[in-house]
Parts: sequence; C-alpha cells; structure tokens
Amino acid sequence: MDILWALILISFATWIIAKACDSFEVSADYLGRNLTEGVKGATINAIGSSMPELFVTFTFLFVYANTTGFAGGIGTTAGSAVFNSMVIPAMSIIVALRMFSIASIDVSKKVILRDGLMLIAVEFILIVTIGEKLEWWHGMMLMLLYFGYAGYMLLSMKRDPQRAEDEEEDDNTKENTDNRFLSFVKLDFEHAIIGTNKMVTSNSWWLLIISTIVIAVACYFLVEAAELFAHEMGIASYFVAVIIVAAASSVPDTILSMKDAKKGNYDDAVSNALGSNIFDICFALGLPLFLYAIINGPIIIPANIVGDIVELRLLLLFLTIGAFLIFFFGNGLGKKKAYGLLAMYVFFTIFIIARAYEMPWVQPIADGLHAIQAFLQ
Repeated sequence: MDILWALILISFATWIIAKACDSFEVSADYLGRNLTEGVKGATINAIGSSMPELFVTFTFLFVYANTTGFAGGIGTTAGSAVFNSMVIPAMSIIVALRMFSIASIDVSKKVILRDGLMLIAVEFILIVTIGEKLEWWHGMMLMLLYFGYAGYMLLSMKRDPQRAEDEEEDDNTKENTDNRFLSFVKLDFEHAIIGTNKMVTSNSWWLLIISTIVIAVACYFLVEAAELFAHEMGIASYFVAVIIVAAASSVPDTILSMKDAKKGNYDDAVSNALGSNIFDICFALGLPLFLYAIINGPIIIPANIVGDIVELRLLLLFLTIGAFLIFFFGNGLGKKKAYGLLAMYVFFTIFIIARAYEMPWVQPIADGLHAIQAFLQ
C-alpha cells in the first residue's frame, strides 16, 4: 500500500511541478524576450525548466543531510542530465517529424558544438575534481563554470529586435476564460496573476516568484515520496533519485523542448536540453553544495556511495559523448538517430536497476568504469 501511495504522490508532485514550470517559463520568457534563438534556449529556458533539479537537490542535501543528501542530489542531477541528453531530443525529433511530415530536422552545428562541448567539459571536470571529501570551493567552482558559460552566451549574442517585439506581442495576448481564484486553484498562475492585464516587468517577477515557491514545495514532496518508495522497494534512495526523481524533474524540460519543436525552433529545442544539463551540474548541484559546506562544513562520502557516484558520472560522460556524436555527424536528425538516443537511455536505466539489486552480470561493467576513474585521477 505504501508503494502505491508513494507512486501517487510522485505523480501528483510531478504534475504540480510541470504546471508551475509553465508559469515560470512564461515569466522567464518575457524577461528574456531580447535573447536570440539558441541563446534563449540554453539560458532562460534551461534555467526555468531546471528549477525542479535545483530544489530537489536542496531537499536531498538539507533534509536528508550529508552523504545521503549529496548522493540523492547528484543522482538526480546526473540522471536528469542523461534523460535530457537522450529522451528530450529524441521526443523533439519524433514530434517535429510527425507534425511537419519531414524526414529529418536540422540543428545549428554551432549550437551543438557550443553546448555539447561545454557539457562534456563540465562533466569531465566533475569526474576529476570531486571525490570522497567535498568542500565549499567545489560548489563555487561549479557555479563559476556556469557563470562563465552564461556570460559567454550573452556577450556573443546578436540581438534581434523584431523577434523580441513579436514575442512580447505574443506574451500579451490573453484570454479571459475563468476567474482568477479558480485559475489559482487549477495552478494556472499566469491567468491568476496577470489576468487580462498587459504583461510587464513587475507582474512578470511576481509570476516568477510564486511559481518558484510552488515548485520548491512540490519538490519537497517529490523527494519524500521517493524516499518512501526506495524504502518499500528495499533499495538505496540514490537509485530512485537517478531514475524516478530525475525523470520527474525533467518533465518541464521535455514539455518546453517539444513545444519549441512544434514551432520549428529546433535550435532552442536541443539547446534547452543541453543547457539544462549544464545548469543542473554546475548550479543545481553547485549552489546547494556550496551553501551546505559553508554552513555545516565539508561532506565526507563513504566509499560505497563514492563507488556508485563514480559509475554514474562516467556513464553520464560516455553517454553524453555518444549523444554529441549523434547530433553532430550526419545530415540532420531523423528517426534512426531518435531511436538510437532512446536505446541509449534504456541501457542506462537497465544498468542502474541492475546495480540497485546487485545483479552479477553488471559487475564487469562497473569494474571497468572504476578502472577508468582510477586512470583519470
């Protein structure tokens, strides 16, 4: 019965997160209306859709403190990164192919090189620098990497005034279909707060703040449900975080990228997924780690948990490299590439489940990953 209750709570929390992220993204979209395609997807869209990972990591680290908390946090961010790199682009490709009846979609090689290589570099740094003892400067280092990435994006952006004007006009087209109280109950925060008024900077910030608070509360219950599910299944919560919590927290990324794909904004669809990964690893993991270490001191991780994290980080790196090669080489992104990405995620899921239940066939793979880690460090 507890397993069923945990699954219901996970589903409900995921629904709330998705609804709140819709409103978050509307406000963030307005505030970032002057950003060009590709840059917007990798920054504003990526940050907006990655709020769940940030708050999930905060909950894991500060509620389930120290080792368990950090394992759950890194499990969520890394698992979400794998989901974002494989499932979201694959779904975006499939949606676009069916909607426009085309054989493939084209994504800017510049976007793939910029975001893909940055993501690979961040993941490599994560592997070689983070070990059994985590200090505040580890979190600071990760955050600085993201600031450098975002700064480069903004400085190299070419502004498109017409795009900003068109998007502002779109944002301000409202329909008065319900009263504000009922809209709030239905979690339609955009209508509840903005209503039929013109969207401006002040009410955009209010929409952003209220959406953020709701996301944070929903993430707390998501983590509580994941802990209950892990307990009932007899496995460490880390493994539940890698698969279930990571997928649940990636729902907003998936919805946003699929919306971009339906609009034909393929650069934003892919850059949102890759940019979300960079934000997840650098900021959604870095900020909670930095604050926790400043307040409570260094985190010491037991060897068995370090082993799991080592395997996860290396898998993340290799799968990201594989996804990058699929994105970059060949003419366009078609069905074969989409199904190839989904197959990679299925392998990842099977591996994590096998490790959770200590199935013998997966041990040689784990040993190989640890040998690579020893070589790199």
